[in-house]
Formats: sequence, C-alpha cells, structure tokens
Amino acid sequence: MPLVQPDYVAPHWLSGPQLQTIVAAKICKKPKMTYRRERWETPDDDFIDVDWATPEPADPKASVLVHFHGLEGSSRSHYALALMHETASRGWRGCVAHFRSCSGEINRKARAYYAGDIDEVQWVLETVKARYPQAPLYAVGVSLGGNQLSLFCGKRADKAASLLTAAASIAAPVDLVAGSNLLRYGFNRVYSSVFLNSLIPKVLQKCKTMPELAAKIDVNAVRKCKNFYDFDSIYTAPAHGFKSAMEYWTTCSAKPWLKYIKVPFLLMNAKNDPFLPEWALPTLADVSENVWLDQPAEGGHVGFPTGSPPGEVTYLPKRIFRFFTERT
Repeated sequence: MPLVQPDYVAPHWLSGPQLQTIVAAKICKKPKMTYRRERWETPDDDFIDVDWATPEPADPKASVLVHFHGLEGSSRSHYALALMHETASRGWRGCVAHFRSCSGEINRKARAYYAGDIDEVQWVLETVKARYPQAPLYAVGVSLGGNQLSLFCGKRADKAASLLTAAASIAAPVDLVAGSNLLRYGFNRVYSSVFLNSLIPKVLQKCKTMPELAAKIDVNAVRKCKNFYDFDSIYTAPAHGFKSAMEYWTTCSAKPWLKYIKVPFLLMNAKNDPFLPEWALPTLADVSENVWLDQPAEGGHVGFPTGSPPGEVTYLPKRIFRFFTERT
C-alpha cells in the first residue's frame, strides 16, 4: 500500500521533537475520562487490570477498540485519554489493557512486560473477542505497545486477521536496536532517566518479595542502571528468557515482520521522533500491501499536538478513526 501523504502540521509555537513530545504529554488539554476497572486473572496465575471507557454502549455488537499503551503508560496517559474519549464519543466500546505492574499495583510474577510479549497481546484480544463475538474488533498500540501489536500482527498474521478488523500502531520503535541506541545520547537521555526512575523501583520491590528473581539478577547493578542497555541487560533480558539485551532487541523488533501483516494496518511514525531515528523508519519495501505508512515530518514521540496554547491532543485519535473508517 502507498506511503500516504501526511496531513499533520505542527503548531507554529511548538517547534522541534522535544517540545512536541513533552508539551503533548504534560501541558496540552486532556479530556476527562471515567473508567470501569476489571481485574483479569492471567493463564500463568498473574493478573492485569483492564479499564473500560464509560459510557459503555448497550449493544453487544458495537465495535470494540483495545488499546495497548506505551512503556510505563496507563489509561491515564495523554494518548490513552484522548483515544478512549474519541472511542466513547463515537458509540464504540473501548478498553485499555494495562501491562503488568502499570495499573498501580505490582504484579505477582518475576516477569513484567516487554516489547515482544505477543502472547499477552493475543490473550487479551482473544478474551475480548470471546466476550463480544459479534462485534468488530480493532486494536491500537502506542510506542512499546505499538511494537507488540505490530509484531503480533506480523508474526501471527493468520491469528491476527481472524481476530481483528483493523489495527493501528503509533510511534512504535519497530527497530529496538536503533531506538534504544538513540535514547543514550543528548537530550534523549532525559527520557531514559524518566522511564528508569519508574522501572527500577518496581524491580527492586519485586526482588524483596521474590527470591527467585533476586537470585537471577544483580540487584546492586539494577540500582546503577543509566540507560536501557544496562536495564535490559540486567533485568529485562534474563527475566524474560533472553541471553542479552541485544538478543532481546533483535528478537522482539517488529520491523522484520511487517511484510507479513494481513489485517488493514496503519503504521504512523513522525520523522523527528526522538525514540526512533528517521533512517530506521520502515519503507514500502519493508511492509506488506496491507500496511499504510504515515510518516509526517513532525510530531515528536506520541505527540502530534494541535491548536493554540496550551494545545490539544485530538489529532491522533481522529487520524486513527479516519483510517478505520476508510479501510473497513
């Protein structure tokens, strides 16, 4: 499918990737949302929390949208609030499936979540589909969740096509090696620090109650992590069955699998995204005929703010729903 003509234009008062990323997340107006939370027991005796957007449609055949958030995100992330608000306003059913330990409570197992956890993605989608078998099912992944969804739709293409009507991935670091390396330099190190300041305490808390995890990783080394190479080498890789950070990144990057996607799929990345260099963005040669590439010059990382100060975050959900409407 074509490399679509982007229509996102950044406000004149927000120039550059850092402002477009940070202002969208921290300053722009966000819609108010009320959720109904459910706790789901996972097949491995753990749990995830799923937040359903309200009001919920009465019709069991109403379209359903499942959202997979980004690293250390939640249903309160700016992009999740905007997407769920748009979903509910259209009379759809929407939910945010929290990754383990992202809903406010540490999960029970030594494992948490990672960029290639397509088993969890599939289980969530199958669970929703079983509850609403007559409803069209859509999925949207953002950042790390976008890589997960992209990898699932490519690596398990037939299963994804049997479950989903269409899907969208926004600002996904589909080349994890390139993305992780970019976050080690310049201002981007600020983002790494923010994430690690959230991730490290969770791992340390787990180690206090999970001797099997404390025996597997170097707790003192976890405390000293300065970047994702450190953290993924010391915790993410060994906790989730990988020999090294590099094996984790190369195995879980979605980019090599995009050419196998069978479901209508929007893959949107800003060329100035500080989490993935422009040279690593997928080209038409990297994707199947079912993938639409939208690569605007600006937007930052899951930013795409619009309007006058303080700005709005309404562009992304409207862009996503436009794709769903046009392709299904």
